[in-house]
Amino acid sequence: MSSQPLMVFPVQAPVQHHAFDLVKTIIASLAACGTALQDGDVLACSSKYAGISEGRIVKLSDVTVSAEASALAERYHMNPHIAQLVVQEAEHIFGGIHGFLLTAHEGIIQPNAGIDRSNIPSGYAVLFPRHPYQTAAHLRLALQQRLGVSMGVILTDSWLMPGRLGTSGVALAVAGFRPIQDERGKKDLFGNPMQVTQRGIADAICVAAQLVMGERDEATPLAIVRNTGVRIEDVDLSAADVSIDWHQCIYIESLTEGRWVVSPALQSNSG
Repeated sequence: MSSQPLMVFPVQAPVQHHAFDLVKTIIASLAACGTALQDGDVLACSSKYAGISEGRIVKLSDVTVSAEASALAERYHMNPHIAQLVVQEAEHIFGGIHGFLLTAHEGIIQPNAGIDRSNIPSGYAVLFPRHPYQTAAHLRLALQQRLGVSMGVILTDSWLMPGRLGTSGVALAVAGFRPIQDERGKKDLFGNPMQVTQRGIADAICVAAQLVMGERDEATPLAIVRNTGVRIEDVDLSAADVSIDWHQCIYIESLTEGRWVVSPALQSNSG
């Protein structure tokens, strides 16, 4: 990784409520804030902002609710129109709690398939870009051609980590560098070979970017992350490059297939 200090630059951009030219808007926003992309930079772009640019905005009252969505909405006490959008968008629905469904979508386990109702007029929802990795790749190509730089792109989102309060950053899609750094077989500080560690570089960059992008009224859907140390390259990527088989995922496998085991400490305390 880079020996230079990591640098993160927030980039404000106009609030958007309808489809718009994302590339043109990014270039204008960079110029307005006096910040230029450099070779090796990674541009983080809010997945919601990218979704809006593609017109992925839905008026909830226009959504026709199916019997399946109606049943889910009743069971989990949620807006039936949102439940319908989740049914349409999610690749898998695990279950839910009051107001939310836990889903798998684009390689991420998250509530409600990433459907967002914040920072959008009341009565509307924003969906992910239809093909996030294609969106990231096209955005990177267009910016490189227009600006003459070699760079990477991340579409950022926020998600809830199991068992923790608060949201964190996660990369919905990546272009221009490999999102995972495989450490398996390499030696640790004591010369022991690493067995399972694969570093989520794209997610780590996303976390850094979201520190300056914010979640509320900051109007900062973009950030430049510099000196990440990633190797910029032309590589075809998809959600499969960051996803783990569910049977290898400790959270999913343990909670859906695993057996409840009471620890000896709890057994002794119960007596």
